[in-house]
This record gives sequence, structure tokens and C-alpha cells, in this order.
Amino acid sequence: MTQAIEQPKTLSTGAALGATFSALRCRECGETYELGAKHVCEDVCFGPLEVVYDYDLIRQRVSRASIEAGPKSIWRYKDFLPVASDNPIDVGTGMTPLLKADRLARRLGLRSLYIKNDAVNMPTLSFKDRVVSIALSRARELGFSTVSCASTGNLANSTAAIAAHAGLDCCVFIPADLEAGKVLGTLIYNPTVMAVKGNYDQVNRLCSEVANTQGWGFVNINLRPYYSEGSKTLGYEVVEQLGWQLPDHIVAPLASGSLFTKIYKGFQEFVKTGLVDAKDVRFSGAQAEGCSPISQAFKEGRDFVTPVKPNTIAKSIAIGNPADGIYALDIARKTNGNIEDVTDAEIIDGIKLLAETEGIFTETAGGTTIAVLKKLVEAGKIDPDETTVAYITGNGLKTQEAVQGYIGEPLTIEPKLDSFERALERARTLERLDWQQTSV
Repeated sequence: MTQAIEQPKTLSTGAALGATFSALRCRECGETYELGAKHVCEDVCFGPLEVVYDYDLIRQRVSRASIEAGPKSIWRYKDFLPVASDNPIDVGTGMTPLLKADRLARRLGLRSLYIKNDAVNMPTLSFKDRVVSIALSRARELGFSTVSCASTGNLANSTAAIAAHAGLDCCVFIPADLEAGKVLGTLIYNPTVMAVKGNYDQVNRLCSEVANTQGWGFVNINLRPYYSEGSKTLGYEVVEQLGWQLPDHIVAPLASGSLFTKIYKGFQEFVKTGLVDAKDVRFSGAQAEGCSPISQAFKEGRDFVTPVKPNTIAKSIAIGNPADGIYALDIARKTNGNIEDVTDAEIIDGIKLLAETEGIFTETAGGTTIAVLKKLVEAGKIDPDETTVAYITGNGLKTQEAVQGYIGEPLTIEPKLDSFERALERARTLERLDWQQTSV
């Protein structure tokens, strides 16, 4: 593997002439830094760094018409993203369907429900393609030739695929017990894969050490301020697809908490630049019971998140020490939203419910979101008249193990008409019995 170009401490050309972003700023103390590969406030408080934008300049440049005339990808929102180049890495990521989920809505007792379906996002069928497209475009600008990540699966898929397209060397780190589909979905792009005997939080700690010794661009470590901005596009697209309106309520999965906070930021940026009218939007988050540090803090009224050891089938959101957990808590509370968790059995039911009502096969993170959506409706915490958007972030083909043994099997028949008719009658009888049981 080729050694990466050594990363300079500062970057004089980071914000090219006319770029809409100009610095990194600590989210806690406000200290500013130049636009290098840096993710924490090393000089003052060790808080997380965020990209600073010139919103007056963006407002002058951008209109609804200019966005609609842009590429059919996340790059139609380039002025809101931390990439200076006019030639970013574009693999067709984004502009995924916003499905009016009428059948699921009727099952749940809602009148206006939408599914934002990143299970069909390109190129690797998860929302991680958004954040990686930004991170690797920025990595290339910063002079990195080797990129890496700590991943629960989807991020490794995306990093390996987009690095291959961009001609960047790639080494990714995953827990050794990941689902087979996600491991294969990384190896096919021929990166170096390190399977670590430990959970995600242990993998992430190791990667922080490697980032300090190898000089690589880690998308969710030293490139994190840029990487995380890609999730804002999930907010932008929903606004545009709703006819330039904000929804009333969103439900999204919580892992690190970053996705949740960036959807919120995306909505706020569109309001700030005059693209959409201001409106109160409630934010509700979904976690698996077996890894629910943010949900536990929310329920207990705490303003801090206590790390936990993950134990759930929802491995893609099994982050026991969520970096943005406190910010997710703040958003849920100030928007009058909720954070809830569900059991593994409820997650499986959520996967099946979305599939049989809307024809979307989601992975365990999506099953968590749908199960929490159902739980919130049943608890009276979602108004049936609200326009609600549920975010589905990954594809079920990656986590088939989760539902094996919980779904039906084919009816094996002879190549004869009477064999078919007997099997059909058995199937109809089973359907009637199942309907009677679920109706009780």
C-alpha cells in the first residue's frame, strides 16, 4: 500500500477563492482553526470542530432554481458543502426517493407519512455514500493518497467503493463479527481490511492511534468535520422533495448522533439562506435497546451520555460511546421530540412491516427506525395529522442473517397442476389463520 502524502498542519489553499467555507470552529468554545485534517480543539477544550460557512455569500449564489438545475446528486448542494474543487468525486450519490408511504401509514394510524429511502443510495446502498463522497473529495484536496475508516459495515463499503472510483489507496477497520454481506461488500473493491477482535468503540480507538502514526485520511476521525457535513443532504433533499417545505416531524436512527444533528443543521441552513420558510420540526431518534446510551440519557433527563457495551442485532448503529450523543439529546428536547429504543424482536418486526407494506427491504437500522416510529405512534407521541418523515439508511440485503428464521419459506411442489392447487389452498389457509391471530 502506498504511503500517504504527509498532511500539513495548516492548509493555505483549503478554501479556494470564492469558496463558501473558510475555517474550522470548536463547537464548545468557539476557537477557530485553519482548514486542515483536524477534528478536535487541541488548543483549548478538545471539543469537536465544525466547518464555518459564509451564509451571506451562499444566499447570494443559491436559489431554488439553481439547485433544481444542478446535477441529480448531492452535488446540486455544493455551495453548502466543504469541498472547494469544481470537480468533486461524483458517483451519483443522493436524490434517493421520498416515498409517500400510504399503506404503512394506514397500518400505523397516520395520515401523512413519508419514507426517505437511502436503501437504494449509490453506490453501496446506504446513506454512508453521502458522507464518504464529501470526505474523500476533501481528502484529495488535502493531499491524501491513502484513506481509511473505523466502521460497523456500511462506512467500510462506501469508503472502499468510492476510494476505488477515485484511485485512492484504502485500508478499513471493522469489528471481526460483522454480517457476511457487509464484509463481502467491502472486500469486493479490493481494499486492505483489518478485522479487529473487538466492538466498534475498540476499533475506533485503534484507528485514532493509527491516524496519528500513519498520516492517512480517516474519514470519521481526522476528516470528520468534512465527512459529517454530507448528512445534511438528507435534510436538503427532503425539503426539495416536499415541494420546498419542511416536514412536521422526522424519525431517524441514532448511532453516533451525527446524522440526527446534521439533518437538523441542513433544515436550519435552508431557512437561514431563504430557501424555505421557517417552521418548527420535531426530531425523534431511534435506538436498539441493546445499545441505547442516548435513549437512556433522554429518558432519565440527563445532559450527559454514559457509554454502554453494545449487545444487539442492529450492528450498524451499535456505538456504545456516541460522539454526538449530547447534541442529539439537545435537539430532541428543544424540538419537543423523543428518543426511544426497541428490542431486537421489535427490530425484526419493523423490517418485516416496512417490507410487506411498502416493498422496502431495510437493514436492522431501518427496522429500528420503523419499530420506534410504531412505538411513538402507539404512545400518542406522533400526531396523526403531522407530516412525518422516517429515514431509512441502509439496505436489508446486507443483513439477511437478522431475519433468517423469522420469515416464510417457499412452497415446494411437483410440476403438476393439482400439486400447485393443493399448495395454494394450504397457503390461503395459513394466511387466514395468521390474519385471525393478528386480529385478536
